Amino acid sequence: MRALIQRVRESSVSVDGKEVSRIGAGMMVLLGVKKGDTPEMAKALAARISGLRIFRDEADKMNKSLSDIGGAVMVVSQMTLYGDCTKGRRPSFEEVAPGAEAQPLYGLFVETLRAAGIPVETGVFGAMMDVHLVNDGPVTFLVEP
Repeated sequence: MRALIQRVRESSVSVDGKEVSRIGAGMMVLLGVKKGDTPEMAKALAARISGLRIFRDEADKMNKSLSDIGGAVMVVSQMTLYGDCTKGRRPSFEEVAPGAEAQPLYGLFVETLRAAGIPVETGVFGAMMDVHLVNDGPVTFLVEP
């Protein structure tokens, strides 16, 4: 599993021109699942992200977590995080888990965050989405379990 996380002031997701979810301050998580990923990996990644201290404290240092700021998470499935661009001009998606394998792990990741008391909104798994965000910083990290 791989998550590209961005600290955001706000984020929303629309499908077919209709907004399906929105958050205020928190994190945008673009989540990729590869073949062979496990439930344990989904839980570990969610735990790592929920505790990351990437939000500013009073001294302007990255020292606060989502819980500390009362932040939310927007989780969007992002299979292209495992696109391989090392050969040719068209990415290969050989490593990407098929939807039937990836969707339960995506769901487990979301539920693990929620179980930690973090408000979570999501995109629509497998849909073409318009993702809007205001990146705060910008602050962006690639996180793996």
